[in-house]
Amino acid sequence: MLEQKAAGTVTSGPASERVLPPYPEADLMHVVDLLPSGERERYLQVREFLQSRIRAASIDYWNREEFPCELLAEMAKFGLGGLQTDGSSQLFKGLMYTEVARADVSLSALVGIHNELIVGMIHELGSPEQKRMWLPGLEAFTQLGAFALTEPDHGSDIAGGLSTTARRDGGEWVITGAKRWIGAATIADFALVWARDLSDGHIKGFIVESDRPGYSATKISNKIGLRIMQNADIVLDEVRIPASNLLPGATEFSRANDLLRDSRAWVGWQAAGIQLAAFDIARSYALERRQFGKELARFQLVQQQLADILGNANASLSMMVELARIQQAGKLEMVQAAMCKATTTRLARSSVAMGRSLLGGNGITTDYEMGKLFGDAEILYTYEGSYEINSMIVARAVTGKSAFV
Repeated sequence: MLEQKAAGTVTSGPASERVLPPYPEADLMHVVDLLPSGERERYLQVREFLQSRIRAASIDYWNREEFPCELLAEMAKFGLGGLQTDGSSQLFKGLMYTEVARADVSLSALVGIHNELIVGMIHELGSPEQKRMWLPGLEAFTQLGAFALTEPDHGSDIAGGLSTTARRDGGEWVITGAKRWIGAATIADFALVWARDLSDGHIKGFIVESDRPGYSATKISNKIGLRIMQNADIVLDEVRIPASNLLPGATEFSRANDLLRDSRAWVGWQAAGIQLAAFDIARSYALERRQFGKELARFQLVQQQLADILGNANASLSMMVELARIQQAGKLEMVQAAMCKATTTRLARSSVAMGRSLLGGNGITTDYEMGKLFGDAEILYTYEGSYEINSMIVARAVTGKSAFV
């Protein structure tokens, strides 16, 4: 760690040897200062934990495609399982997603889906009994849920093409179908399964415990990114659940739209976090690595890349701060969420590519972390609505013309 000097101070000596001390924070726009003092103090504590404990520890798990249960238990101590229900501001919650992504994108995916979709769905759409049964364990990270919407043959067109079915049989529902790319499905206690009610054609949400006969989840291996997240294929073969497992607030798919919109916006915070991580790694490497007798940080092309990564990261973070303001006021619409998701993930893809280039050959190995970010950025670009789909959502809103049909 280089000794910090006052910002703007220049050391004495010939102009060619003058060195400015590194700026102490990547947050050049002072976003964190917008938090009230209590949330700011908590933010700093969580950031320190994530950087000192989670960041380095995640690499081996990522390489092995394994889930670190013991790290999840530690994260629970900092309240990361209950961000959706603890009364935190939208800005604080978003910055938590950013900082988890800055440490590891896979775990940020788990934290975000867990809060935005699992805890959020049960809290907003569940029955009193479902809330009593599941929320305490979910908030403490002693229980996990999986959000089962996407199917093998239906991704972007899932709202109209969903083929998993639900059939009422006396006091039970019978669920039949298949789901794909479902995060945490192999380790979850239950899945929130979206299925089409054969009686009325409506898509409804059901709690399906993972130990029920006919339920199976198979891990999807050999991914290039988010390798800690245990994505899976789920098969639902005439799975019987009690009638009470239907979420009473999710009897039509439209009831879930607000939460799905918010989860799309959440990826923008991840995109900001991965860019901050790329900058952290690239800056450290440029200051430590020497070529041609001097630090990489003295080369103009390297400085250009560092400046561009930092600019992209702060542009993304600032955009998400404005989205949090709109969200806090209850004015968030899908067009805004889609625009932020598309823009920030596009910038993230560019930033990690520059970071990989800056590290040269060392940029393609996870030993130096940047290779890990390079793979993870591709997932952010694609999931929760691909870049192209989100771009078309924005264009449809501003032109009134749909490219989907």
